[in-house]
Amino acid sequence: MASIEILRCDTPQLMERFIRLPLRLNKHDPAWRPPLLQERREALSPKSNPFFQHAEAVFLLAVRDGKDVGRISAQIDQLAQPDPRGPAGWFGMIAGENDDAIYKALFAAAEAWLKERGCVWSLGPFNLSVNEEVGLLIDGFDTPPMVMMGHDQPYVAGRVEAQGYKKAKDVFAWLYDIRIDVPSAVRRRIERTRRPGITVRHLNFKQYDKEVADLTSIVNDAWSDNWGFTPLTVEETRHLAKSLKPLISERLIWFVDVDGEAAGFIVGLPNLNEAIRDLGGKLLPFGWLKLLWRLKVTGVKSGRVPLMGVRKKYHGEFGGALLPFLLIDALRREALKGGYTTVELSWILEDNEGMNRINEALGGSKYKTYRIYERKIG
Repeated sequence: MASIEILRCDTPQLMERFIRLPLRLNKHDPAWRPPLLQERREALSPKSNPFFQHAEAVFLLAVRDGKDVGRISAQIDQLAQPDPRGPAGWFGMIAGENDDAIYKALFAAAEAWLKERGCVWSLGPFNLSVNEEVGLLIDGFDTPPMVMMGHDQPYVAGRVEAQGYKKAKDVFAWLYDIRIDVPSAVRRRIERTRRPGITVRHLNFKQYDKEVADLTSIVNDAWSDNWGFTPLTVEETRHLAKSLKPLISERLIWFVDVDGEAAGFIVGLPNLNEAIRDLGGKLLPFGWLKLLWRLKVTGVKSGRVPLMGVRKKYHGEFGGALLPFLLIDALRREALKGGYTTVELSWILEDNEGMNRINEALGGSKYKTYRIYERKIG
């Protein structure tokens, strides 16, 4: 069998091959949803993604007999919390044919790049940031992924584990049928939380910069004790808002104010993957028309909550513990008006007992599991 060559994607042509490879690998999977190619180009470009203001990455392509057969990225984020076990780097964007030799070559190259920069641990997959697509799908292959969530072939986990990687953490995606009202006991608790001084409101576009700053501040405060926490920058939040502008609706973004302070928020997004399911990643020549028609006219029936948080100082209060219920209920009622039937809340760390209990109380089902792996490489 021919040897495998690893190419560093340092030209636009190689990056295009890197981006397009999953379209071939997954084309026979009915649950696969090809991402928009233009969005992927921008997400992986240092010129457009503010992630690269505080991180560096390499994109590697495996080639055999002139055919692209696998890919991987390696990255180091300077804002990531130091790992007490030693310097850590990440891998991501993993995809390849079902051949152990391909994964062996990919991980050898990615780990060599990380070790050259002093890393002794490799964790992932993160695509590219811990605040974006996280983990490798290990359960829930029969349903399509929601917007900004990954989808992998069932064999990939075994190939990663064969390289010596072990579980570091699992994260869950919960699916919630919003046509079913919350249980009566939860409804009573929500209503008891409503009091003077607590206001649930839409995103205020007239104070957009302040709202973005508040959202970033809440995320970094609420998530600061989470495993793998890496702070969001205001630039990243703005970039995310700009890239998702066609999807953003003030009806699906809510803040809760406590005595005039922005105490928490929830962001809901229409499930773009439902609207682009048959576009093959292309918006030209007629993809834009189909996308706009499906988003603005016929609508989509599913959505996702990628971001939610409540400032830590409210966590210990009785009313503060129920603020997430207020936010989710507000989003649920507004999404129903827009014709939605299901909403995914993701991703949730397996040991985030608070959020997992909330999802259980709301009647959600844990329908997908993603695994984050780690290996000592130093």
